[in-house]
Amino acid sequence: MTNITSPIKAGADIPAIYIPKAAELPILTLDPDHLAKRKIIGFDSRDIRSRAFNLLRSQVAKRLNQDGLKVLGITSAAPNAGKSFISINLAAALSRMPDREVYLFDFDLRRGSIARELGLQSGRGLGLFLEGKVPDLHAIGHRVGETGFAFFPCFASMDRSAELFASDSFKGLAAAMRTLPDNAIVLCDLPPAFANDDTAVICEHLDAFLMVVEQGVTTRNQILGTRTMLSPTPCLGTVLNRYDGGWSDPYGYGYGNPYGKYYA
Repeated sequence: MTNITSPIKAGADIPAIYIPKAAELPILTLDPDHLAKRKIIGFDSRDIRSRAFNLLRSQVAKRLNQDGLKVLGITSAAPNAGKSFISINLAAALSRMPDREVYLFDFDLRRGSIARELGLQSGRGLGLFLEGKVPDLHAIGHRVGETGFAFFPCFASMDRSAELFASDSFKGLAAAMRTLPDNAIVLCDLPPAFANDDTAVICEHLDAFLMVVEQGVTTRNQILGTRTMLSPTPCLGTVLNRYDGGWSDPYGYGYGNPYGKYYA
């Protein structure tokens, strides 16, 4: 894979947008009980279930580093495959790496769930920013505790989402993502690929994307169709979600497998 540079730069028509660093954003203190209910375990390296996300973060970080990439989308072919679950836990695991800053943008403007999953029930979101009703990302973003994890949620349903992603505001935001420090990783939680054309429009401005595949549900044709539709943006890989290999499967995380005692 060759290095990819932004096809769009701020200029006369594209606004210059500033993305606040994590340390510049208001701190959101997460509720451990809420995280447990939502299965957000990427922040806790002592939880055996976080092993899968630790392995995933290493693979993602290595690929991004070796190919000079920074902005990564996460999508699925159809709804309810768990892409937001993967996005949050991957971002959480990446934020535990030394000297890393992680920025998570919820671009599923019709059915965004990042805020709800992290326990934030209301506020101003990216849809309002792209509409020009909120001019400053400081008013939208949050920092998770004292970490380098910043996220930018969305709330209201946006019926004209595709038009917003074709706007100069989004193009300016996409260009600004590449001005973040070299130690930054930008994750974009995208709509399902076949829900509408939002993801196809967004992917024109991303370096690569990950595809979440649900075991026993996502079909081969859906995988191939998603890759074709989002081309030429490269697919960094696939993540198999809701994998059920049995209690003693060595790839699982149950206490019946060889890793149970290691994490106990």
